[in-house]
Amino acid sequence: MRIVGIIPARMAASRFPGKPLARIAGRTMIEHVFRRSLMNPRFSEVCVATCDEEIVRASEAFGCRAIMTSDAHQRGTDRVAEAASRLHADVFVNIQGDEPLIQPVIFDELLRPFDEAAGVECSNLMAELTTADEQANLNNVKVVVDLRGRALYFSREPIPSRRMNVTPRHVYRQIGIYAFRADVLAAFVRLPQTPHEQAESCDMMRLIEHGYTIHMVATDTLLQSVDTPQDLREAERLMAQDPLFASYAEA
Repeated sequence: MRIVGIIPARMAASRFPGKPLARIAGRTMIEHVFRRSLMNPRFSEVCVATCDEEIVRASEAFGCRAIMTSDAHQRGTDRVAEAASRLHADVFVNIQGDEPLIQPVIFDELLRPFDEAAGVECSNLMAELTTADEQANLNNVKVVVDLRGRALYFSREPIPSRRMNVTPRHVYRQIGIYAFRADVLAAFVRLPQTPHEQAESCDMMRLIEHGYTIHMVATDTLLQSVDTPQDLREAERLMAQDPLFASYAEA
């Protein structure tokens, strides 16, 4: 099975413009994501999909293929799909470009459904939300699953309901690192947007509303997303103590 990772990236961002090229321990954020993802031997290739020449030049400088895409994409999945149309793979992985401390092992977890069963269409990672504040935070896209771990619904609101005086055993949020079978990713961008996708601002609802199955995989692997300059400072602090960084710091 040929697996290709694609990192969608763009310079325009409302909360942190230029984020992909922000430096952490002397290297751009997107370089950290690329090098750490490529440490997982399951990837045949990891590349960048972008609409910005600056990101193309930076990516090529550290040895990563960059694919120019349209600047009209509103969602990273659409950018990944355009890049994937020019590549060959059985499975494409959408790798978030703002995870500079990503652990390579997380991709083994993400790809497990494809190893365990034929015909898997899509997989997504989820992490437990342990506090009421995390569960109420609209930036966390919550997910509920069926008894076989397949996504039923995604919402920015707390789900399931708290009004019936039943406390759910676990509440999960999607992490947003996806794996798609190649034909499913190609179909995704041809599907019209759906009412709940728009209501929740969550593109995974498009697949569900059109009848596709998303296998959710719970992970305890910690991530340190960078959404703001303050997050960048925390990532810099953590990178100084990170053993994986030591393995490519002199590359």
